[in-house]
Amino acid sequence: MRWGTYFAVCAAVISIGLALGVTMPLVSLRLEAWGYGSFAIGAMAATPAVGVLLGASLAGRLAGYFGTTRLMQMCLLLGAVSVALLALVQSYAVWVALRLFIGVALTVVFILGESWINQLAVEKWRGRLVALYGTGYALSQLCGPLLLTALGTLTDAGFWTGVGLLMGGSLLLIGRTGAPQVDGHSASGRGLLLFCRTLPAIAWAVMLFAAFEAMMLTLLPIYGLRQGFTQEVALFMVSVVVVGDAALQLPIGLLADRISRTTLFRVCGLVLLVSSLAIPATLHSPLIWPVLVLFGASAGGLFTLSLILIGERYRDDQLVRANAHVAQLWGLGCLVGPLATGAVSQWVSGHALPLLMACGAAVFVWLVMRHGAVPASATP
Repeated sequence: MRWGTYFAVCAAVISIGLALGVTMPLVSLRLEAWGYGSFAIGAMAATPAVGVLLGASLAGRLAGYFGTTRLMQMCLLLGAVSVALLALVQSYAVWVALRLFIGVALTVVFILGESWINQLAVEKWRGRLVALYGTGYALSQLCGPLLLTALGTLTDAGFWTGVGLLMGGSLLLIGRTGAPQVDGHSASGRGLLLFCRTLPAIAWAVMLFAAFEAMMLTLLPIYGLRQGFTQEVALFMVSVVVVGDAALQLPIGLLADRISRTTLFRVCGLVLLVSSLAIPATLHSPLIWPVLVLFGASAGGLFTLSLILIGERYRDDQLVRANAHVAQLWGLGCLVGPLATGAVSQWVSGHALPLLMACGAAVFVWLVMRHGAVPASATP
């Protein structure tokens, strides 16, 4: 196994998590300060999801033309330019366009990077290696809001930090080998409905975690502010959720190499359901902190196990195609989650975020109980 390449690819993808962890809350807080409502902020948070859908349809074709490594480097640099423009041109309409482009570029990196990591992983360590990547990505998101707190939200330092991180991620991929060999035609993102029918629990888990991640970075700080917390405490709540995600991914990966992955899948869904329902009841008590830890851990476990289950079955073109479907579902989750939460929060209930996550977790539990995780005949 190419350990140097594994860690370099992990670091390159993780640089995105840190960059987004710094810039996404900053965008939401800026919009809040400018007087925009929950729906406008939710719409901005959902904009990259449209870019995700576009990026998923292009990743295989572009990788077949440019090559996996070169394309990942190009997209990281284009993402850096787009983040720089967020700092230079502060306009809602321009930010919508830039967030759309960021979604396209960074989605390509995610699809190819996660395919590369899964292809490098040997089967007996797959759970731990994928979970190690998931832990690193979650930690990057934890450090993002903490770093933003240290940098402050009154200047553009957060945006410029994101630019530097994305440029560094591109440099890490110089000279790396072992990437999936991609045929641009066969690795395209076509066949999403078949993928969802064949793997409904995995498909829903990806959408649910995408909605969770988009809402944690953009709407959870606003949720905290509107429930009476200070900005510092609201950002700290985001960090605690991500601590839960990061802290338990390696134990979940270890268990995934030793016991039934479907059982773990089911347990994560149940914990997410219970913790989501507990957030409104415990919000102003000390119990909120362990609840937020379990909330983050269970949501992150769903995505980690989805990647593990996909990676054990597919290689090269099929693996990239499966990850393109994952990206498409991610885009749908990022699009629907913030928009629905912003709308329900503004017009129905201030506790829309945890309650909608509870509804999503209930649907997942029903799917995994009825259909299992990965049927023997699954194809991407």
